[in-house]
Amino acid sequence: MDGLGLNASEQREFQARMERKQMKEFMNMFSGLVDRCFDSCIDDFTTKSLISRESGCVNRCVQKFMAGSERIGQRFSEQQAQMMNTPK
Repeated sequence: MDGLGLNASEQREFQARMERKQMKEFMNMFSGLVDRCFDSCIDDFTTKSLISRESGCVNRCVQKFMAGSERIGQRFSEQQAQMMNTPK
């Protein structure tokens, strides 16, 4: 048994559920990123491929999203550390 009182089979099931949940969250985030950047950057449907302006816009959009996500993760970690260090 582990710290949560789960046996080996329950631990495997719990791990599988967590992995499915993480994959679903990742796919939702990715889908949102695609929607946001597509809506913001793509407006010329006369060509099969991206024009340079659209390509640059998509690159900036993705970089900005990734930087924002990284910053949010950092702040979350900082707050978690602060909560762990706060006396009860």
